[in-house]
Amino acid sequence: MLPWLEATEADVICLQETRANDGELTKALAPALDSGWHLASAEPSMKGRNGVAILSRTAPDAVRVGIGAEEFAESGRYIEADFSDVTVASLYLPSGEVGTERQDEKERFMAVFAKYLARTATSAIAEDRDVLVCGDWNIAPTELDIKAWKTNRKKSGFLPEEREWVAALLAPTSPWTDVVRELNPEVEGPYSWWSYRGKAFDNDAGWRIDYQLATPSLAERTKDAVTERAEAYDQRWSDHAPVTVRYR
Repeated sequence: MLPWLEATEADVICLQETRANDGELTKALAPALDSGWHLASAEPSMKGRNGVAILSRTAPDAVRVGIGAEEFAESGRYIEADFSDVTVASLYLPSGEVGTERQDEKERFMAVFAKYLARTATSAIAEDRDVLVCGDWNIAPTELDIKAWKTNRKKSGFLPEEREWVAALLAPTSPWTDVVRELNPEVEGPYSWWSYRGKAFDNDAGWRIDYQLATPSLAERTKDAVTERAEAYDQRWSDHAPVTVRYR
């Protein structure tokens, strides 16, 4: 990741599933921090799990952690930072498994988070602020967002109720826009995650589960987007690919 950081032109970077406490993350990113990047992180209460962070070229004006629910207060799943008139958030929505507590947890998070997003957008628009929520949503919204959609219809990440939840967030009356899909309305993908199992990466059998939701005025200023898929399997430094969007 460090070589990628040296090369990127991004001003703000959202990280998910850091699996590190603040000290470990600071140590791992020391070269980047020494070169001028600023770090804000939400470390997980469970060692080796979750964790989100925001790297920025300028120091944030304010940082907030969590979505206002006690159950997820220390889960390391959400952090947001203010930069002038823009708030940028890093999200790691729970992954699930049908028929298990993990899926129940995911659905509880989704219920709380939908309300949080609604409140956030309402407040931001009233204050003439922009908000951008970036991250690993662990849901492929439509058939265009997953290669093998027919065989995954009963699996977490592509369940009908999960897709309906995303659709509600992006309804015509909603203030949120999936900016990558807006730029690529009929494109399969661009996929951002590939399982390490089998030949998923080589066959581009991926999922688009990493996306950026923007409030109206910021969404209108979207310039372009690229999913930075590695050229070869052995050049990957994650099972996800960075999703980089430029705004005017």
